[in-house]
Amino acid sequence: QVQLVESGGGLVQAGGSLRLSCAASGDSFSNYVMGWFRQAPGKEREFVAAIRWSGGTTWYANSLKGRFTISINNAKNTVYLQMNSLKPEDTAVYYCTAGPTYRDVRGWGQGTQVTVSS
Repeated sequence: QVQLVESGGGLVQAGGSLRLSCAASGDSFSNYVMGWFRQAPGKEREFVAAIRWSGGTTWYANSLKGRFTISINNAKNTVYLQMNSLKPEDTAVYYCTAGPTYRDVRGWGQGTQVTVSS
């Protein structure tokens, strides 16, 4: 089983940037896909981005391409989500995930709150 701990959330003004981190530990996850989902108040949880643990292959929600970048530091067992040009509609709890594919999620972090003020 993999354990995931997010950090880096907070309050930022529209147009600003934040970098979220997800520290992974536990069972071997070298074959996993690591991802980020988010859930805004009153809305369903939605996919944000994902990356293969071995690196290279990434996936993004079409609406977020160009503003969000996912990356990984295998030596630190940490996945990052760089978020630029933030908008109030990006306000949500952001969750780190792990699984065989980005749709087949086997582990969730506790979430980190991102609030973008207008």
